[in-house]
Amino acid sequence: MRAIIVEDEVLARQELAYLIQTHSRIKIAAEFEDGLEALKYLQTDTVDVIFLDINIPSIDGVLLAHNISRFAVKPYIVFITAYKEHAAEAFEIEAFDYILKPYSETRIRAMLQKLEGAITARSSQREEGPVKLGSDKVNLWKNEKIIVVDADEIYYASAQEKTTSVITKGEEYSMALSISEFHTRLPQEQFFRCHRSYLVNLSKIKEIIPWFNNTYLLRLHDLNVEVPVSRSKVKEFRQIMRL
Repeated sequence: MRAIIVEDEVLARQELAYLIQTHSRIKIAAEFEDGLEALKYLQTDTVDVIFLDINIPSIDGVLLAHNISRFAVKPYIVFITAYKEHAAEAFEIEAFDYILKPYSETRIRAMLQKLEGAITARSSQREEGPVKLGSDKVNLWKNEKIIVVDADEIYYASAQEKTTSVITKGEEYSMALSISEFHTRLPQEQFFRCHRSYLVNLSKIKEIIPWFNNTYLLRLHDLNVEVPVSRSKVKEFRQIMRL
């Protein structure tokens, strides 16, 4: 069980971390003072729960929670607030619970017990098999927002130093992942790693153009681009495409 704490008051953050570690099996994977930094972390790392202060810099807790609500797999959110009236707002965006400052150890212990039970139950459901949603969803990053798209909307991706550019019909997104890591998040039967620096959606291929050294260039529907197939991938590509 993994969690992050997003809280800009150092003493409050330290006290909450102590109470979580004392009264639960939940591991604190990271701590943040800033909502934007937390959002960037969640782009590449998965947690079970977020302990989230409402009043934090850059992106306040409510806005951050709204972004998280678009995730394909949503972590539980426990709001932290000094104002009881914020509780109603917390439940409007389906927060798991809220805790008030100054903290009540008894209240937090009861919340943690309930939270551990919920995380365990959800993990058991995942082990039994994923729920089919009709299409695979992928979280993409653009303009400090996480955009959820169907995997089939992605045409191709290319490696750009330490990031990966992801191309749909009308947009380009940047992911703080290697192209290999990004590939693991996509349906493997649909996306082919055709080159060290490229992967392509096989369903978007319009033309296969012979190139030098018995390799190919791939032209895609709707886009004026050519995606290369490297020599090391030609044999596998031919088998997949029955060439």
